[in-house]
Amino acid sequence: MRRDEIAAGLAEVEARIAAACHAVGRDRGEVTLIAVTKTRPAEDVRILCDLGVRDVGENRDQEAAPKARELAGLPLTWHFVGQLQTNKVRSVVGYADVIHSVDRPRLVEAISKEAVRQGRTVGCLLQVALDDDPARGGARPADVLALADEVALAEGVWLGGVMAVAPLGEEPAKAFATLREVATRVQEQHPRATMVSAGMSEDLTEAVAYGATHVRIGTALLGRRKPFVR
Repeated sequence: MRRDEIAAGLAEVEARIAAACHAVGRDRGEVTLIAVTKTRPAEDVRILCDLGVRDVGENRDQEAAPKARELAGLPLTWHFVGQLQTNKVRSVVGYADVIHSVDRPRLVEAISKEAVRQGRTVGCLLQVALDDDPARGGARPADVLALADEVALAEGVWLGGVMAVAPLGEEPAKAFATLREVATRVQEQHPRATMVSAGMSEDLTEAVAYGATHVRIGTALLGRRKPFVR
């Protein structure tokens, strides 16, 4: 049964997070599991909710929006973790509680304007670029503090902290060490911006070691993804 598969995956992921926390003297309660459910049906999200998962991540608006509508009655926090174009902001602000990929002033402005229009308050994490690949998104570390100030001053949003994806082909520990430095600088100016979204199925242990407060887990939790069909 699918429920049994998901329960087994969840137990394994929980054990990995607990072990990673124990290894560096952190409390398990310091790390939030975000179940990344892209390409997965709404029923998988229902099962996760029944099993106690409360944070769900999606990265494609055309898939996430109808799923969020279908599951609107569940006690879930929706995280948008993919690249966000300004023409999708209206839709994403309609359901996302936290947007993890804020990386430019124009996007801050668009999210703020739409959140005010819809009467919502949306959390923003600043995506930090840890490599030179523009396709992966993110603000340069040197630009993050100025972007943090913009979010802090904008209406309809709150500054949650930072997010990053470890570069391909590099040691994730090195990348997450850099992210920790950026996160520390942001928190010095904005003490409430304590969220550090980092770590996925392959590198959650390193992310936790370097201070991740939120890990985004898909494959290890739900199995290999099916191709997304438009």
